[in-house]
Amino acid sequence: MKVENKIAQYRKEGFPKIWVSDQGDGTFINPVLYADYSDPDIIRVKDDFFMVASSFNCIPGLPILHSKDLINWKIVNHIIDEIPFSNYKQPEHGKGVWAPSLRYHDGYYWVYFAMPDEGIFMSKTKDPFGKWESLVCVKEVRGWIDPCPFWDEDGNAYLVNAFAKSRIGFKSILAISKMKSDGTELLDEFRIIIDGNVNQPTIEGPKMYKRNGYYYISAPAGGVPTGWQVILRSKHVYGPYEEKIVLHQGNGPINGPHQGGWVELENGECWFMHFQDAGVYGRIVHLQPVHWEDDWPLMGSNPNQDGIGEPVLHYKKPDVGAVYPVEVPVTSDDFNKKTLGLQWQWHGNQGEGWYSLQERKDHIRLYCCNALKKEGQTLWHIPNLLMQKFPAPQFEVTTKLHFSPQSIKDQAGLVVMGFAYAAMGLEKDSLGCTQLFFIIGNGPEGMEEEKVCIPVETNEAYLRVTIKAGGKCTFYYSLDGEHFLELDPTFTAKEGRWIGAKVGIFSTNRKEKESSGFADFDWFLVEEVKQLYFK
Repeated sequence: MKVENKIAQYRKEGFPKIWVSDQGDGTFINPVLYADYSDPDIIRVKDDFFMVASSFNCIPGLPILHSKDLINWKIVNHIIDEIPFSNYKQPEHGKGVWAPSLRYHDGYYWVYFAMPDEGIFMSKTKDPFGKWESLVCVKEVRGWIDPCPFWDEDGNAYLVNAFAKSRIGFKSILAISKMKSDGTELLDEFRIIIDGNVNQPTIEGPKMYKRNGYYYISAPAGGVPTGWQVILRSKHVYGPYEEKIVLHQGNGPINGPHQGGWVELENGECWFMHFQDAGVYGRIVHLQPVHWEDDWPLMGSNPNQDGIGEPVLHYKKPDVGAVYPVEVPVTSDDFNKKTLGLQWQWHGNQGEGWYSLQERKDHIRLYCCNALKKEGQTLWHIPNLLMQKFPAPQFEVTTKLHFSPQSIKDQAGLVVMGFAYAAMGLEKDSLGCTQLFFIIGNGPEGMEEEKVCIPVETNEAYLRVTIKAGGKCTFYYSLDGEHFLELDPTFTAKEGRWIGAKVGIFSTNRKEKESSGFADFDWFLVEEVKQLYFK
């Protein structure tokens, strides 16, 4: 089918939903979200569930997702529009927003997060779908990570956190500090809750709760790809704390069940949401049932009857008292709204004049900006890449590009970005002619190589990438929207610094400091390529 006909059909019937966990029979499959929502934390407020996740250097940051049943999720907001430090105008790979915690207290929704080079920050709101308050620096410090606030029944407030050895020289320690009740400042020096260097190496990501008179801290240990989930409990906020491993990979395929948070339903059911490091796909999100035995939580299933849970692959849905429609985070975009879709993020703080949704109806216009006003930058260093998360193990992206270059080396196209990256599109060559280019690069190594250069007599093209298991990418182009030609070589995507690989569009000039060129993208279509997963 000609791709324009397919787009017309989707405009009538709705664009495809990618990776549906809800099986339609009262059950779900893991992962609930096959996308890089790293370090998730969740809360329940009445019959609504909210999730927050890390965003690192990507902007807008701190995504907020909403669900009515813990299975069907929709991205509804971002907490920050920029990172309030000037160096984030360029991609600060692996820095920025780490491991947020989400809480509901005193009529407000609170989010705490660390920036490992800058400190601990907080924002709050009465309406999670609306505007969040400006960031408050709770503590200016280097190397504190994974903060979680806790308001006790007696009115006292606390903050638990971990430490990043790369910044402060030590790790595997969880600490607690007393905090002002308004959540804006710490009041004392931290006390150590646990030194995990003995039994729980790389313990981090603490989340604090209280239940049945016990203080609980859930925390992953053992490292991101290979670790396990630990529960600490005590009758006293400062401890001493008992410890117990409650979830690990066991004999199943879900490696290193890592950082997350738990919620309790009105009917008493408990659920734990955590991430799994899936390499190029990033940190994908799983949901585990939680049962209580002697005031210890047992997460997942217990096939070996050894008291340590293993992640479930297929399970009955949470009993929330109703059935809700299938919902997944949006991927495809027709660019027919007044604001940019919430699936999109830039690779650094957004600059002025990067894009417009008004210049051409039902298109996004990306301008050929040299965002950093420097020559010779690779795509790894470019902040004005407009990208989104990989949404499934196998999928295909197609976009339609109208190119209007003005300066030599204006270029626009489709990009897959990570440590290893590739991009294809149209550019204006040194003779002023249009050519189709295909480049492959390695960000940390500073390498970027042009693999294909094909003169074309048009400034309109259809660009496509098919991504198969393991991140194997094949790029295609078409000049008529029906016949697509494959580009060699096949490229294998890699994850980025603490994030999964991303796919998106861009328009830039990495030679001229100023250009009035631009590219109009008509639509961005994402379709799932079906495969068996953990069957």
